[in-house]
Amino acid sequence: MEPTPHGRDRGPRTVSADEKAQARQVSLRRVAGLFSPHRGALGAVTAIIVASSIVAMASPFLLRHVIDQALPARDVTLLVWLVLGMVAVAAVTAVLGVVQTWISTRVGQQVMHRLRTDVFTHLQRQSLGFFTRTRTGEVQSRITNDIGGMQSVVTSTATAVAANLTTVVATAAAMVALSWRLSLVSLVILPPAIWLTRRVARLRRDITARRQRELADLNVTVEEGLSISGVRLAKTLGTGPALIERFTSSSARLVDLELRSELAGRWRMASMSILFAAIPAVIYLSAGLPGTAGTLSIGTLVAFTALQNGLFRPLMGLLNVGVSLTASLALFARIFEYLDLPIEVADPSDPVRLDPRRVRGHLRLEEVTFSYPGSDTAAVAGVSLDVPAGSSLALVGETGSGKSTLAALVSRLHDPDSGRITVDGVDLRDLSLADLAAIVGVVSQETYLLHTTVRENLRYARPDATDAEIEAAARAAQIHDLIAGLPDGYDTMVGSRGHRFSGGEQQRLAIARTLLRDPRVLILDEATSALDTETERAVQRAFDALAEGRTTVTIAHRLSTVRGADQIAVLDHGRIVECGTHDNLIDRNGRYATLAA
Repeated sequence: MEPTPHGRDRGPRTVSADEKAQARQVSLRRVAGLFSPHRGALGAVTAIIVASSIVAMASPFLLRHVIDQALPARDVTLLVWLVLGMVAVAAVTAVLGVVQTWISTRVGQQVMHRLRTDVFTHLQRQSLGFFTRTRTGEVQSRITNDIGGMQSVVTSTATAVAANLTTVVATAAAMVALSWRLSLVSLVILPPAIWLTRRVARLRRDITARRQRELADLNVTVEEGLSISGVRLAKTLGTGPALIERFTSSSARLVDLELRSELAGRWRMASMSILFAAIPAVIYLSAGLPGTAGTLSIGTLVAFTALQNGLFRPLMGLLNVGVSLTASLALFARIFEYLDLPIEVADPSDPVRLDPRRVRGHLRLEEVTFSYPGSDTAAVAGVSLDVPAGSSLALVGETGSGKSTLAALVSRLHDPDSGRITVDGVDLRDLSLADLAAIVGVVSQETYLLHTTVRENLRYARPDATDAEIEAAARAAQIHDLIAGLPDGYDTMVGSRGHRFSGGEQQRLAIARTLLRDPRVLILDEATSALDTETERAVQRAFDALAEGRTTVTIAHRLSTVRGADQIAVLDHGRIVECGTHDNLIDRNGRYATLAA
């Protein structure tokens, strides 16, 4: 099977101003594309909005008839019907409003759900390199703060545009029907309204971008300062006051940005309120001028003024949507930036299917070379190894020689730049990631336990595992007796990041979790480094028993743990300098003999 070419990450490039402008246009199309699966529901909402707006426009005409006809003529019957009509209009619009709100909110929440899950899923598929380069607080901020900040725009933008636009058009049409001359007078508010809105929109977009960056920094400070490891570091180094100062400064900058954003909108609203308050005065003045006096009835003037006052809310709502959408482009840009991240270690489009239960575990590395992004030196260079099924390979060497990198390549946490790694003759890149995870198990020197019970931590590796299987794995890892001796046994909470247990106990729990999956290839990356000598011997005996029929790759600084390996490869600066059994390598009196001395 020929290896398929895989491109390398060339790192970020400089983006021009034209490209950024184009990205903003694309973002607008992508924002609209978020709603494309819900076209039917949005069509129904639009129809309801149009119907509601048309029905609502009957009110000023009913009011005009009340003032001009029913009251002067003292026609009680007509007055009753007109009043009932006004109540019916209010009732119908209210019911339509409830239905419209339910549909639009449901659509908005579905869009938010899809956006959240898409971002989380895409980030889950990123390689370790991405998370090494990215601050944890930054990732959390994108998912919580950025997407949360977009919620009002996503859930209400489409309906707000449709509702306000329809109301504005219907109101304008009704105003023209009542008096086209007075309608022309009302148009003087549009130029200053649009100008003010555009200025505020640009200002808020810039402030929003700065605010989200500040929120990300705040999240990073919380993550670094309030995690167990962070608190321990701060207390031992005395950096608590500096962290508090950093958090306080960041929070103060957020206060300033929020004030500037709110004041920008408030000044616009105040200006528009003055303009809208001045228009009725101008209308009354126009109606009383010698050239127009007597041409309008009192009912028409009152109805027109009511319509003009009613135009303020939807028109401002329409302009506010523009402000919110423009400001949220900064949020959408940050989210789409994550969604557009390339997948460095991806599932193949047509994976080779291997039944993990039938895999023998024959592992081969063929001229494998790998460099970390941004590094000019290969971490692993031209490594070739043949590990027959059921045999054991030990990787030894000084710190930084490439042992853990090689283990990460075998478990496909990274893909090699050249060469290939196969299991039973199948390139790892041709296997689905799920199948590969079932075939290759890893116990590393850095353990991670979830903040839940011991049982659920172990079951995380295999959700369908029975209690008996969980206990068997724990016994194999020499941790069952300790767990059974706890007050709550397997239902004991491990605490945040497993700090309820010592380092050695955490590693044995991680070993049990991996063994529960019964992988055919087992990678032990200094898995016993945190164990005391007596516990290490016990776990090593368990490993020896479990290694039968299983291909095992062991990385260790303590050469005593790898003496019985079928073959030992000595690495130096990413290259294999010696390979053989323990006795053979000692007899050669080379690098291995030096390490063993």
